[in-house]
Amino acid sequence: MKNYITLLGIFLIFATTEAQDLNTQKLDSLFDLVDQHHKMMGSVALIKNGEEIYTRSIGFADLEKEKKANKNTKYRIGSITKSFTATVILQLIDEGKLTLNTNLAEFYPDIVNASEITIQQLLNHHSGLFNFTSAEDYLSMNTQAISKQELLAIIKKNGKVFEPGEKGEYSNTNYLLLTFIAEDLEKDSFSNILEERIFKPLKLKNTEVGKKINPNKNEAFSYSRKMGTWKKEAETHMSVPLGAGNIISTPIDIAKFYSAVLEGKLLSAGSLLNMKIFEERFGLGLFQLPYNEHRAYGHTGGIDGFSSMAGYFPNEKMAFVLTANANSINLNDIALSILADYFEGNFEMPQYSKEIILSMETLTSYEGVYGSESFPLDISITNDEGNLIAQATGQSSFKLTPTSKNTFVFTPAGIKITFKNNQLSIEQGGGVHELNKK
Repeated sequence: MKNYITLLGIFLIFATTEAQDLNTQKLDSLFDLVDQHHKMMGSVALIKNGEEIYTRSIGFADLEKEKKANKNTKYRIGSITKSFTATVILQLIDEGKLTLNTNLAEFYPDIVNASEITIQQLLNHHSGLFNFTSAEDYLSMNTQAISKQELLAIIKKNGKVFEPGEKGEYSNTNYLLLTFIAEDLEKDSFSNILEERIFKPLKLKNTEVGKKINPNKNEAFSYSRKMGTWKKEAETHMSVPLGAGNIISTPIDIAKFYSAVLEGKLLSAGSLLNMKIFEERFGLGLFQLPYNEHRAYGHTGGIDGFSSMAGYFPNEKMAFVLTANANSINLNDIALSILADYFEGNFEMPQYSKEIILSMETLTSYEGVYGSESFPLDISITNDEGNLIAQATGQSSFKLTPTSKNTFVFTPAGIKITFKNNQLSIEQGGGVHELNKK
């Protein structure tokens, strides 16, 4: 449920063959390598025609008690929850209790532009409402219980960032409101609604609305990599994300869900068609996740130290799901390897260099705001307990990985940053810019 979206992207690997037999031995070697180099802890599953064709878990669900993860370990799945929420709303539409054109004002008229915002615009992030998880004080309130009235007050206070339908922009606020609307119509808790409409019918025994993490129920804690070790992350209180990110599940159960919904087992043909209509990359609780000519539908998720991605390829009737409770790499790279194995029968093993650990003194010396008259944005550098975090003006923050004492990279965006004498050199796409510390 984090403020940014990390999609699989438009893959540039040219694959023209149909699915091959999985090289499960090589996939095992991949996850062994990832585990040995402390790049990820988590689980993966591939399901085809309803049958498991590959599962693997690495690392620990509870590092402190050395409890290893297994295929039934439950992870917080963050924004993958939105696909479940969208399915519930579309079921209500199928039952005549709503329409895509129903206005928000029928439920919450006090919210800005409520008479103009439609259910469809909430579902596909075209409402224009401010994303409440982007608020400056979000991290100071997300670990505490919060009421519906308090959340509504936050939504009203933050208002809009653009007019309804003007464009698409991801906002968790949309799915809080959809949660409330479902509860109002059904006169029940969202947890019970999900249980009766999705979890029970699909027999998802390891899927539920999360509470405080309970390791005795095989629920994973989350961790982040700091100073060469995994540190436990704080827990978001699940009264905060609601239908935007409050489900816990396993890769197998998530794969079953996407298979069912995209095979038309939960929705009418019309609602499923609407779900897969995309405006500015946003479907109704779905993203398109293409692998060359093959196209999956699914979502990604991030909450606390958890990250996840899931997709279902309708033509191949194959679902793949990655859930991680710790990672120091982009899960997209792992997904690419898995899909290359499935579609091409082979993939290139990654090369991981030795982990570089810098002193707090060195990292702190790089903190500051850097700018230049020739560069349109200032870049803020902060030291977060041993991790350098970069953030350009008005942009999402991202973690930098050291490759030497003064050189850092952010691989997903092809960014390289070098520090020298109170200057920052940033390289991206062949361009190089020199910024001075202010």
